[in-house]
Amino acid sequence: MCGIIGYAGHRPAVPLLIEGLRRLEYRGYDSAGVAYIEAGALRLLRAEGKLGELEKKINGRDVTMATTGIGHTRWATHGVPVERNAHPHKDNSGRLALIHNGIIENYQERKNELLELGYTFASETDTEVLVNLIAEGVKETGSILRAMSWAFARVEGAYAVALVSPDEPGVVYAARKSSPLVFGQGVGENFVASDIPAFLPYTREVAFLEDGELVRLDANSWQVFDAATLEPVDKPLHHITWDVQSAQKGGYKHFMLKEIFEQPRVVADCLAGRVDLRAGRVRLPELDGLEPPRRLTIVACGTSYHAGLWGAALIESWARIPVRVEIASEFRYRDLLLDGDDVVLAVSQSGETADTLAGMRRARELGARVLGLCNVVGSTVSREAERVVYTQAGPEISVASTKAMCSQLTVLYLLALYWGAAKGTLPAEVAARALTGVHGLPQVIEAELPRMRERACELARKYASVRSFMYLGRGQSFPLALEGALKLKEISYIHAEGYASGEMKHGPIALIEPDFPTFALALRDPLFPKVKSNLEEVQARDGRIVALTHPGLDLAVDDPWIIPEVWGPLNAFLALPCLQLFAYEMADYLGKDVDQPRNLAKSVTVE
Repeated sequence: MCGIIGYAGHRPAVPLLIEGLRRLEYRGYDSAGVAYIEAGALRLLRAEGKLGELEKKINGRDVTMATTGIGHTRWATHGVPVERNAHPHKDNSGRLALIHNGIIENYQERKNELLELGYTFASETDTEVLVNLIAEGVKETGSILRAMSWAFARVEGAYAVALVSPDEPGVVYAARKSSPLVFGQGVGENFVASDIPAFLPYTREVAFLEDGELVRLDANSWQVFDAATLEPVDKPLHHITWDVQSAQKGGYKHFMLKEIFEQPRVVADCLAGRVDLRAGRVRLPELDGLEPPRRLTIVACGTSYHAGLWGAALIESWARIPVRVEIASEFRYRDLLLDGDDVVLAVSQSGETADTLAGMRRARELGARVLGLCNVVGSTVSREAERVVYTQAGPEISVASTKAMCSQLTVLYLLALYWGAAKGTLPAEVAARALTGVHGLPQVIEAELPRMRERACELARKYASVRSFMYLGRGQSFPLALEGALKLKEISYIHAEGYASGEMKHGPIALIEPDFPTFALALRDPLFPKVKSNLEEVQARDGRIVALTHPGLDLAVDDPWIIPEVWGPLNAFLALPCLQLFAYEMADYLGKDVDQPRNLAKSVTVE
């Protein structure tokens, strides 16, 4: 979640680094720092808190002569968020400065070895261990480049790092393993960052670094190496077409709200060129030439996992393909039974989800074909999958994912239609209804969003005092119940649990009371009578109910939330923004920082 930027060029580096870090603020952070080379010396400035605190330390200093440097925003995971733990970190000699995202899993072992060699440590971070390990590598190998390779061979875990030294005053070194890092080529200047917006005002020419690669850059040149062998690697440049404005709030109070209201456009963009109403079919050229899976496993985390659960039912119904949906953090450690007849679909908004990537790699080792479904062109998922279908949702800035799930539902819907048509299992009348319905869906969502927000505001004010919520749904509404509960606890910090409605009576019903309300998805479908019966059980225990429902349904609850009815599974696309808006308005009413994750200053885990 931390932000990284490195620069070598002709501009004053420190103001540029601060500007780049500000464009990465959406990642969430609790301290910040910069390191730069000035008059042959390595300078370090760090501060606890937001970038404004770092800028106060910079004010009054003449930093205009420095044209090389690195900057970092840190989200505390190992060591409390105080200045001594902020990045960059120096080695004991003061000749190296390093910034780092990720986890060095064997940091304690390496730290003990360095302590025996006489090294001392001023922080609790694994990053300070890594920079001193590189310093030891310089003694062993005689150069920074070889030292980084030497050190990386001795650490386990994930990292994206950038390093500067007055011994090579115009140079930045950077490397990655299981943590995103991109290079940007300018004119008389070069960049490296954890995300493209950090340097987008200066260049649109980028190269995506792969795991196990190391880049050396200065103002006029750059070279990528295999970090293990130091053999040069040829890297193509990609031209980025979107601009910084697409990552701004556009007049909305929070990025999250903006992205909820972008969902009609997201659906339209995802459908563009893929739905041929005249021919009555879906076009997915990304999958041309591939047979439909015999067995499909969807691997994902969090919101993407919920999207996979929703899509699995459609794929099984329309394409008659057996589908399992697996949480990636569990899947990767299982004794898996996969072979060449299996297809694994990795679903990830960013394309950089570590557990999902590990699951992909396990599946590939066992002979399964691996497909990707993600949002970010050039991401690791997109590069490592055999084929990839992009969701085309655009940059998602808010920490709480919203439009990404909407786009994932759209692609999964199209996949079910595409494979159903390819197998001949999809009835013509279902295909026609499905295509016509999804084609008109963006207009329906756009028309309803203002009314949805108004109702969400009313309900948030009524329920803002509660400390727990139960979310219930059946069938394809069950994954939405899980997602609604996730969003509420993620941004409002109100405890919430999502359950399949029929499971409520197997234990959770004991919790029902007036101060523990239920949010139910009670849409018109074959399971509505069952849902209604479940809600009567809640009412028998004096539980209050918010019910997302359709006009004309016989449902007597405390707070009905009536939304228009569309065709079949497309109702999920109207239910989803209601769940998101309710969570958003609850959080906003309670004064939460909606776009940032909760401050975890008291947690102490490996960084």
